[in-house]
Amino acid sequence: MKLPYGLADFYKIRQEGYFYQDRTSFIRISEERGTQLVFLRPRRFGKSLWLSTLANYYDILRAGDFAMLFGDLSIGQNPTPLHNRHFILRWDFSKVAAFGTVEEVVQNLYDMINEEIKSFEGRYRTWLPEVIEINPNNAVASFNNLLSVVHLAAHPLYLLIDEYDNFANEIAMGGARSNAERYQKMVTGDGVLKTVFKNIKAAMGEGRLDRVFVTGVSPMLLSDLTSGFNTATDISLERQMHDICGFTEAEVVEVMQQVSNQCSFTPAQTEETVQLMRSFYNGYTFLPEATALYNPTLSLYFLDALQRDCAPPAEMLDVNLSMDKNKLEYIAGRPGGASLIQKLLEEHPSVGVQRIVNRFSLQDLLKPKLSVTSLASLLFYFGMTTVQGRNEQGQLELRIPNLVTHGLYFEQLRELLLPDEFDQDEGRELAQHLCHTGEMQPLCNFIQSHVYRAFSNRDYRHANELTVKALFLSLLYNELSYLVDSEPELDRRYADLLMLLRPEYRQYQLFDILIEFKYIELSDVQLRAEGVRSKSTTELAELDAVKTAFTAARSALQAYRKTLLTTYGALLTLRVYAVVSLGFERILWQEVK
Repeated sequence: MKLPYGLADFYKIRQEGYFYQDRTSFIRISEERGTQLVFLRPRRFGKSLWLSTLANYYDILRAGDFAMLFGDLSIGQNPTPLHNRHFILRWDFSKVAAFGTVEEVVQNLYDMINEEIKSFEGRYRTWLPEVIEINPNNAVASFNNLLSVVHLAAHPLYLLIDEYDNFANEIAMGGARSNAERYQKMVTGDGVLKTVFKNIKAAMGEGRLDRVFVTGVSPMLLSDLTSGFNTATDISLERQMHDICGFTEAEVVEVMQQVSNQCSFTPAQTEETVQLMRSFYNGYTFLPEATALYNPTLSLYFLDALQRDCAPPAEMLDVNLSMDKNKLEYIAGRPGGASLIQKLLEEHPSVGVQRIVNRFSLQDLLKPKLSVTSLASLLFYFGMTTVQGRNEQGQLELRIPNLVTHGLYFEQLRELLLPDEFDQDEGRELAQHLCHTGEMQPLCNFIQSHVYRAFSNRDYRHANELTVKALFLSLLYNELSYLVDSEPELDRRYADLLMLLRPEYRQYQLFDILIEFKYIELSDVQLRAEGVRSKSTTELAELDAVKTAFTAARSALQAYRKTLLTTYGALLTLRVYAVVSLGFERILWQEVK
């Protein structure tokens, strides 16, 4: 199979026989939905390919290629009357550099628009009655000149805008006061970006522009544009539009089966590989009870490596998505952001909010403290949380979608707790030492002396075993070697932490790890912190509360181990541990044989 990893050119995909998952049925739906549409999804989720699909469908220059491009696809079987009737103008705001002075950023924007207008004129020269006058110092004037010329021609104009919020978000989230001032000058009042969208709105009202489709990541810019683009319809959270981008489970399994046949995988190998993809890439739902979607870029990244090597990629996170970590750092740096990140890592289900905030202004982001709903909503738009469903109070439940995103969270938590990179490296080495030798004590010593020391200074009043687990996972999480399953269902109960080796790593000297965590308040043992620190491990182990915690943990772990051995048999190299934390002062542990 020719898999279009990193390719968002619909024409090239279809002409050269690349795999294409048919989404063309949404062309008719979006056409009926309105003439000015906004669609938001996380980065690398297929938005650019969708715009390329629209461009090829409506472009007058592609009329002769319609059968080749769309003949065997859904829309080709029943096309709308508007196909191949439009001039197409595309703007990609991700090309606009956000650094420099306001004047330099404005010129970068002008240059992008002017270059696209030049390209437009070159493509449609024989269709246009006049030459388009381009003003190098004012692309808004150039755009209006284009509109005037197109209005005299025989075909309407369709404007496609990709990543409309990209460079504006980079400016707004830069953190410095000067960045906020630059953003305001760009977007508010008579700012150039607001002027651009005002002209789009005016052109729609005057009939000089027929249709607009805009994609982006967050709705922040929509709020600040206000009257500049208030005629657009945001279809991002409409149920009928949910699946425009992303792959369903059935679609992934179908492609996986073809790749598996090429690699001569056994049915068991195929199922293992599907489970690996499901754990790392599935789970994006943007509405309650909607179909869970796989990230399409990550899926193609995985399948491309699998087809090439007949083995999964070593790195499950495509380096092209590592930029998402910057968004998580931005949230972590806001008041309440670090607590929200920790809460998302600890709770099941995760975080309940009344609604997803559908507008963010710069003034909102500059507030000393954002609400949990606002912070969680930003994470939702960034693809860092997804909709689990609704809880008993009718709130939306937001959770981390999959293991690849979990990895970004644990990396962020580790950096919050251990700002010194040498400490991070030491902690990760001790976690690897546990997985290689089964020796738990060095890791417990490090968490007790380094991680707990940092955590004890944090305002966290509801600590429990989930807190302890999150702190351990900030060091133990390792997507290269393991499927890390927090709260797996075993024997109709939920284990705290299961780390199963990925199939390709079973050849190495590494153990599967199962841990049950218990947390004891210092008041339950009637000791203060100093008293706990002063006692020996043997003395602490004799405390009634500690004995009770270990007894409960051992009982649960023995049942879990029996279930795992029944499921995986001799394949497992399982080491089983009960870990008891006395406040955030001492860690005791026992290996369960």
